Amino acid sequence: MSVLQKMSSAEAIALEDKFGAHNYHPLPVVLSKGKGVFVWDVEGKKYYDFLSAYSAVNQGHCHPKIIDAMTLQAQTLTLTSRAFYNDKLGVYEKYITEYFGFDKVLPMNTGAEAVETALKICRKWAYEKKGIPENEAQIIVCENNFHGRTTTIISFSNDENARKNFGPYTAGFIKIAYNDIDALEKAITSSKNIAGFLVEPIQGEAGVYVPDEGYLSKAKALCEANNVLFIADEVQTGVARTGKLLAVQHENVQPDILILGKALSGGAYPVSAVLTNDSIMDVIKPGQHGSTFGGNPVAAAVAIAALEVVKEENLASNAEALGQLFRSELNKYIANSSICSLVRGKGLLNAIVINDSEESETAWNICVKLAENGLLAKPTHGNIIRFAPPLVMTEYQLLDCVGIIINTLKDFEK
Repeated sequence: MSVLQKMSSAEAIALEDKFGAHNYHPLPVVLSKGKGVFVWDVEGKKYYDFLSAYSAVNQGHCHPKIIDAMTLQAQTLTLTSRAFYNDKLGVYEKYITEYFGFDKVLPMNTGAEAVETALKICRKWAYEKKGIPENEAQIIVCENNFHGRTTTIISFSNDENARKNFGPYTAGFIKIAYNDIDALEKAITSSKNIAGFLVEPIQGEAGVYVPDEGYLSKAKALCEANNVLFIADEVQTGVARTGKLLAVQHENVQPDILILGKALSGGAYPVSAVLTNDSIMDVIKPGQHGSTFGGNPVAAAVAIAALEVVKEENLASNAEALGQLFRSELNKYIANSSICSLVRGKGLLNAIVINDSEESETAWNICVKLAENGLLAKPTHGNIIRFAPPLVMTEYQLLDCVGIIINTLKDFEK
C-alpha cells in the first residue's frame, strides 16, 4: 500500500498490530486530523478530544501560533546539538525561567528524560552541597506514582505491570503513601541521607487523585526544615491544566526543582524542561549531562509560542472556571447514578469512578460508547475514566460534552 493511499481505520489498525510493538492498547479509533478541541478519524467522523494527549495539547490541536513558530524555525535551522550555540536557545531560557520564576533551566525532550534529569541533579546536589556520602542519597517518592517508564523510574513504581521482568531495579528510593504528611515526616526524619521528595501535585495516571488541601504546602515546609529538595513533577499538571499555571500554586508552593513537559510545546513537538535556582543547578558542569536534541532551535521556538498562548488566551482561568462547571454538572447526575460514584479533579483535569472492579471492562466499554457518541476519553486503572479536554474549550462546548457523557452513562445504569 502506498503511503499516500487513503486507508480505512481497520487497515491502519492492522498495520500497527503487525509491525508495531504491542506496548499500548488504544481505543479502536484512527485519527487523521485535529483542530482546536476536535479531532477527526480517517473516515471523517468528528470527535471532541477529552484526553488532549494526556494533557500535552492544552492549547488545542494545531494551534496556528505554535504551528507557525515551528514551521518557520524548521525552515531556518532545526538542530545544532549543544556543541555550538544557537540564536534561539538563550532567548528561550530567559523566557521560561522568568515565566516560572527560576534562575536556570536544563532543556530536555520528554517527560521521563526530565524526571531522570531532576533525579540526577538532586543526587549530585546532595553529595556536593548537603554532604551526604556518595552513593547513599535517598529520594522519597509516593506510592501509585507515575513519572515515566525508564528503568530507574519503574524501580520506584508499585505498578507491577510496569515493573515485572524489567529488573534488576535501581536503588535509592523510599516509597510512602501519597497524601500522608505523617508518613512524609517520618521518612524525612528517619535518615540524614534524604536528598529529595519527588511528587505529583495531583496523581494523574493513578486516577486523578487530588491531595487534601494543605498537603503540598506542609510537604514543602517539611522539606525546607530538613534541607530536602521538593521536586514537583508537573509534566501532566503544569502549564494551566489545573486552573493555575502550576498545580502547586494552588497552595502557593514554589518547588526547589520543577519538571515540565507535554503542554510545554502544545503537543506540537517533544519539549521538556527542568527548572531550579543557581545554588542547585550549578552542580551540573560540562560533560556531566546532556541531550543531542535538548534545547534545539525548533523546540525553543515552539515552547515560547506555546507559553505565550497560555498567557494571551487566559487558559488557566478558563480551565478553572470550566472545571468547576464540569464537576458541578456531573455531580448533579452522579447523585442518582448507580454506574458512577464520584467525579474529582482540579481545573480541567478530572476523572469519574465507575462502580465496578478494576478488572472489569465496564469503563473500557463506556469509553468505546463515548467514542461512538463523538467524545474520546480513556480508562486508567480499570474503573476510572480520565477527562482532560484542551483548555481552549468554550462553555458551550463543555456543556455539550457533559451531555454526551451523561447520555452515555445512562446506557450503563443498572
